[in-house]
Amino acid sequence: MTGGVFAILDDIAMLLDDAAVMSKVAAKKTAGILGDDLAVNAEKATGFRASRELPVLWAITKGSFVNKLIILPLAFLLSAYAPWLIVPILLLGGAYLSYEGIEKIFHALKHTTHDKPAAETVSDPKELLKIEKAKIQSAIRTDFILSIEIVMIALGSVMDQSLTLQIIVVGVIAIIATVGVYGFVALLVRMDDVGFYLIERANQLTGFLSTLLTHFGQILVSSLPYIIRVLGIIGTAAMLIVGGGMFTHNIHAIHDALAFMPSLIADTLAGSVVGISILLIQLSIQLLMKSVTQSKN
Repeated sequence: MTGGVFAILDDIAMLLDDAAVMSKVAAKKTAGILGDDLAVNAEKATGFRASRELPVLWAITKGSFVNKLIILPLAFLLSAYAPWLIVPILLLGGAYLSYEGIEKIFHALKHTTHDKPAAETVSDPKELLKIEKAKIQSAIRTDFILSIEIVMIALGSVMDQSLTLQIIVVGVIAIIATVGVYGFVALLVRMDDVGFYLIERANQLTGFLSTLLTHFGQILVSSLPYIIRVLGIIGTAAMLIVGGGMFTHNIHAIHDALAFMPSLIADTLAGSVVGISILLIQLSIQLLMKSVTQSKN
């Protein structure tokens, strides 16, 4: 009886050891897209009043957990019973990310983003909640697409392993993708508060330590807007890179046509072409509907 218990414990230990090794492999393969996920979500989780940053971020984090709970069982079912659906789903996700990246660039070039009130400048509570809700929903949709890519890459690294090991490894990566990314974003958006705290603390001290804390606190406070702006640019680029990568990695004709380019440039080009094409279709439909409406009037 005792020997049976020890045998079970030994099997569990071996399973966990294998899971740890495979999780490291899967983490390396998903490291790039996790970085993109961080850049995209850091941009989407900012731009709110200081008092609303953490509540909004928590709402996005909860949505991200729900996304993972939806994606994980579907990914295992698709892998087992309908693997032919995986590529079309990835391509749809890539099209959405590419479109969103190009749309952000399009609005930035037209300066239409300045016409929309920023959440941190709105005083009407109802309007503020409306803006927050729209941005939270957009962030959760983008997280859903990126989560699909993360889960699929992680699953692909353990396809030849047992189902139990697949569930453990992919589950670990999914948790890291949510807790790690949004935990870092939470630290980032509160960086200015840390700076103000250090400056206040420095006022209670004297000498070199006071000067050091004051300068470091001022750097944290003054650098946050620039960091957010840079992350916004990186996040937009990441959408095009990840979205285009879904096409270059899953359609052999596109991969072969762009094989002479560095992969980063090829992915960006593919994402840009797909995003521009969808945007042009959208604008054409809007113009058509507008002309039809005007003709009826």
